[in-house]
Amino acid sequence: MTSQTTVEKAGNAPEPPVAVTDPTPAKGLRGHPWLTLFAVAIGVMMVALDGTIVAIANPVIADKLNASFADVQWITNAYFLALAVTLITAGKLGDRFGHRQTFLIGVVGFAAASGAIGLSNSVELVIIFRVFQGLFGALLMPAALGLLRATFPAEKLNMAIGIWGMVIGASTAGGPILGGVLVEHVSWQSVFFINVPVGLIALVLGLVILRDHRAENAPRSFDVPGIVLLSGAMFCLVWALIKAPEWGWGDSKVWLFLGGSLVAFLVFALWENKVKEPLIPMGLFRSVPLSAGVVLMVLMAIAFMGGLFFVTFYLQNVHGMSPVDSGLHLLPLTGMMIVGSPLAGAMITKMGPRIPLAGGMILTALAMYGMSTLETGTSSLTMSIWFACLGLGLAPVMVGATEVIVGNAPLELSGVAGGLQQAAMQIGGSLGTAVLGAVMASKVDSDLAGNWTGAGLPPLTDAQLAQASEAVQVGVPPLTKQTPPEMIEPITKVAHDTFMSGMQLASLVAAGVAAVAVLVALLTKRGANAEAGAGVGHI
Repeated sequence: MTSQTTVEKAGNAPEPPVAVTDPTPAKGLRGHPWLTLFAVAIGVMMVALDGTIVAIANPVIADKLNASFADVQWITNAYFLALAVTLITAGKLGDRFGHRQTFLIGVVGFAAASGAIGLSNSVELVIIFRVFQGLFGALLMPAALGLLRATFPAEKLNMAIGIWGMVIGASTAGGPILGGVLVEHVSWQSVFFINVPVGLIALVLGLVILRDHRAENAPRSFDVPGIVLLSGAMFCLVWALIKAPEWGWGDSKVWLFLGGSLVAFLVFALWENKVKEPLIPMGLFRSVPLSAGVVLMVLMAIAFMGGLFFVTFYLQNVHGMSPVDSGLHLLPLTGMMIVGSPLAGAMITKMGPRIPLAGGMILTALAMYGMSTLETGTSSLTMSIWFACLGLGLAPVMVGATEVIVGNAPLELSGVAGGLQQAAMQIGGSLGTAVLGAVMASKVDSDLAGNWTGAGLPPLTDAQLAQASEAVQVGVPPLTKQTPPEMIEPITKVAHDTFMSGMQLASLVAAGVAAVAVLVALLTKRGANAEAGAGVGHI
């Protein structure tokens, strides 16, 4: 039975358990479900932590390596591009060669690239090895989900994904705290060197514990044209979203890349319907719950990543907190994700994903609305309430949407499904930052001149106003060494008030996106193929 035939059943009825070459049950350490979860969680933690910890080191890297602002942007963008473009292809590699192998290769490569960055003495080398970090991270993440899907029986899969989501949430939110401590008390290199011992631990655990589960009808060939088309489409899409804030949404180059992405996606879809073993069988999307899960993951990431992007500037530039302090103020969000993710897994197992997903997006919408009420003098207690509400809302969505995507795909496509889940989150985060960033920029451009004049400040030229607007969009007052002391306070007040009006509007838009996601959540249901992974054998 080919992959295409199998997928066509995904949207209609549950498939019987997929045959494997060896039905021997797990004995001892190797293949033990909870130990497997522990092993993959170490590797996933390394990648998730790296997504936010590096942002704290970027200013110091720029200073020590004499890097320009554009160079620093590339340190982030090179990693993100490599990760987002290759996630689905990497998932397919796991389906073809086994998720254990791809996971271990990803762990070794990611740790080695991290060590190489720490030894780099130029920003060019940092950027090159960041690309390798992204490529190996793409191998690791879908493989982790594929291993969980194949190892855990259906009744325990949601709990496992809940803990997996907890690790990602805690690592992502804890990155700025750990990064601040390491940069302040050790060095910028330590932010990358820390991945080496973590990677070694993940490698040893993986070699001892992980068992390679592979479906008998796993893909046997590679769809090279499909890989090229999908990679090109993803690159054009992500590149347009990355550059839109810099170029402006009205720039023809942004729409050229977006148009190129659309054409490549259309050609990819046509090709996938013709090839015998496609990279992503289009029949996969005949499953309404799976498609809804992908859309839900994108919408959740838009609201979460886009909204949280400005919260960091709010804490550091408006409230004057250090990176470590701002990270500590986000602990209510992290804490609720840590507590909420396993609970959400248990709840979804008991009642299915629909109600927890819809309820989670309602809480997320409420939290984003609450963030739209924040002001320059808002207390830490008030902030903590909204951050905690956001964490409670995100937990069931992270767990439930992941289960809906992976559980509604056939076992032999679990790697592709894991890649889809991760790619949806990456694209959603990029969309959120770009779109909500455009909302912020538009509001600041609209209000700044009037607020400046209303405060009785000297008029600015168009060039000065544009420069001031760029600073205000991240909550920084446009002050210079020549600014008279008596003007520092009114300029700061105007900058912060204008930034807050932009952040409030962006948060309202994020709340609207979350509200739309509630409706999408109602289209989801429990994974139709989840049973296929229960108790399968190994190779």
